[in-house]
Amino acid sequence: QVQLVESGGGLVQAGDSLRLSCAASGRTFSRYSLGWFRQAPGKEREYVARVSRGGTDTYYADSVKGRFTISRDNAKNTAYLQMNSLKPEDTAVYYCAARAGSSSSDYGAYEYWGQGTQVTVSS
Repeated sequence: QVQLVESGGGLVQAGDSLRLSCAASGRTFSRYSLGWFRQAPGKEREYVARVSRGGTDTYYADSVKGRFTISRDNAKNTAYLQMNSLKPEDTAVYYCAARAGSSSSDYGAYEYWGQGTQVTVSS
């Protein structure tokens, strides 16, 4: 089992950058692939990015490709989402998720979730 805690959200202006962190408990962090998802008010949860257990394979939603970078440091039990060139449409609660298998863009495939961190981008 793994517990996840996100941090790093905040209020920024369009064009700014933020780095979200996802800190995990437990000694088996490297056994889990990770994903970042987001949910805006009135909308369904949306896939953002995912990373393999070893951190070598990363994948992105088209809406964030070229602007966001997902990474992980298994020695620190932490994953990151570097967000550059932020847009107002990136405004959402961002969630980190983990699953004991290959990474997936399907939020239903993830077993463990953090509580989320709010990102607000003003125009």
